[in-house]
This record gives sequence, structure tokens and C-alpha cells, in this order.
Amino acid sequence: MIMQVSGGADMGERIQIPTQGMQCIGAWLARPAGAPVGGVVIVQEIFGVNAHIRSLVEHYASLGFAAIAPAVFDHVEADVELGYDEPGVERGRALAAAVGFERALEAVVSAAEAIASAGRIAAIGFCWGGTVSFLANTRHGMPAASYYGGRTVPFLGERPKAPLLMHFGERDPIIPPGHVDLHRQALPEAEIHVYPAGHGFNCDQRADHDPASAALAGRRTLDFLHRTLRP
Repeated sequence: MIMQVSGGADMGERIQIPTQGMQCIGAWLARPAGAPVGGVVIVQEIFGVNAHIRSLVEHYASLGFAAIAPAVFDHVEADVELGYDEPGVERGRALAAAVGFERALEAVVSAAEAIASAGRIAAIGFCWGGTVSFLANTRHGMPAASYYGGRTVPFLGERPKAPLLMHFGERDPIIPPGHVDLHRQALPEAEIHVYPAGHGFNCDQRADHDPASAALAGRRTLDFLHRTLRP
């Protein structure tokens, strides 16, 4: 059961989705104007379902997908929206540790169920959410696009169960080139791209935002979605 809470002037709306254990969490949902091409679950960074994540949901809806971002931190604290500064990073890391990957994956699966009528569903994750999207692939068989998933190395022994796309920045201080090489070695079936950018290059609210790299990664992600989600 999906319970609508509020909507706004834009194309997104805040809803509640059930998870295991009878707990409901929030999510930001946007639907396309016509019949959806498929569905995407946008998996947040450590900063919550903030304006950037909501804008991504609405962007993918404008491209023809049913899109949803579960508020993963609602498992431990409701309505978290953090800034891209040191206090935000510190608090976000603590919340991510408190939630853990298992409950994050539970949120992704619940979000995918909420838009199941759209057809095939992919996960697109960013930073911490990039690792969550990788695990949604290896553990739940969801096609996944991972943007600078800096915590994936410990899980590289897990095998992809669906198409997998990964984006990295060559100047990322969190993910050194050696870690990217480990991904290439462990995941020969994955499509992996490296951009002349730093960490968080897709986010226009971060100092490392790189418009050219973000645009190219976006085109590749859209092509990936059309290849993997269309009937």
C-alpha cells in the first residue's frame, strides 16, 4: 500500500512506502507524462533525499521513467536532509552506519515494488548509494548504475546478476585508481567508465561538480536504461 503525504508545484510527490517489520519510510516519487519506459530507484548519497536527489527523480521521470528515491535514513531518523559540508558528511556517515547495507537494500526493494507497474526496474545510486545499487544487483538481480560507489571494494567477490554500469572520477580522493582497477579485474562483465573529475561530479551542489563529465555519464546511463529496461 502506498500512502501519499504531500505534493508540490513540481512533478514529484512525497509518499510513504512499507518495508519489512511493518515500518513505513518516506520516498520521493515522480511519474512520466505517458506510459513509462521502465522504472528507476534513485539511491541517495549520505546526505538524505535532499533537493539534489529529488531533482534526479524528477529528471528521470521527464525522460519517461517512473522514478522513486526511498528515504533510507528514515529507518533510524525521519526527514534527513544534509548539506555538502563537513558537519553534513560527519552526520551522514554516522546515519549510514546506523542503517547498514541490509536495511538500505530493504528500502530499495520496497521502492521497486512501489513502481512495479512500470515494468523492469533499475537502481541508480550515488556515493554510498552507489554501493547500495551494486548490492541491489548482486543480491536482488536489479540492473544497476553505480556512480562513484566508494564502499564497493569489500563486496567485489559478489557476482552481478543483471547488467551493471559503473562511473568513477579519476581525481576522486575517496576512490583511488587502484580501487577502480580492482573493479575492472573483479567485474569483467560490467561496463566501467572513468571521467576527468573528482568525487561527486554528478551533483551540481558539490565543489567537485563537473558538468561535462556529468552530462556524458548521464547519456551513458540513459542508454544503459533503454538497453536493459525496454521489453
